[in-house]
Amino acid sequence: MSINTVETIDAQVKVRHVLASVSDKSGLETFIPGLVAACPEVKIFSTGGTYARIKEILGADAGERLQAVSDYTGQPETQGGLVKTLDFKIYLGLLTETYNDAHQGDLKRTAAVPIDMVVVNLYPFKQTIAQAGVTVEGARGQIDIGGPCMIRAAAKNFIRVAPVVDPRDYPRILDELSADGGQTSLERRFRLAQKAFAHTPPTTTARLPIILAVRRRPWRPTAIGFRMGEAR
Repeated sequence: MSINTVETIDAQVKVRHVLASVSDKSGLETFIPGLVAACPEVKIFSTGGTYARIKEILGADAGERLQAVSDYTGQPETQGGLVKTLDFKIYLGLLTETYNDAHQGDLKRTAAVPIDMVVVNLYPFKQTIAQAGVTVEGARGQIDIGGPCMIRAAAKNFIRVAPVVDPRDYPRILDELSADGGQTSLERRFRLAQKAFAHTPPTTTARLPIILAVRRRPWRPTAIGFRMGEAR
């Protein structure tokens, strides 16, 4: 397998396309209007409850600024939101390199767009398993798959993409966007990538107590709260 060696990047990247899917929706009420004000061309792709919250915040501007990920990809969300963002167009938009002709051809071929900022934080798994009486199924449902994938893809491609995982960073990001004509700096993207990579490993570590708890019990589906369906 050959690995791309990037030789040319942009220090400043204009934010035109943002992917937003957050469990912690605090701060969106100021971040989204500030983002639109600083980046007049911005379009936001979003999912589920985040989409509903941003639509509420944008009001009449939602039709122009906001699009459901399912409408963008052409693939509806699965029941319960199990699969929302795990789609080729999404990851093409996250991982493409600006000066890679093959990548740009892929974007054109699939009618995809480069995603310049990802605003994502994870399901509250650690908080869930800390609750008294939590079931294995309740904990299992809070294991985030798409979130860590988006965060790591964006952080890997910090040479172009800004990965935002902490609502406390919203004010600093808006200040920079406002001061720099809706652009992110390479230094800011690198700092955000450092935080993004630090944000994902604990989710793996936090699963261990649940896995150990399951292993201590007799291995019968009913012992951990399941009933058996008929084979299909």
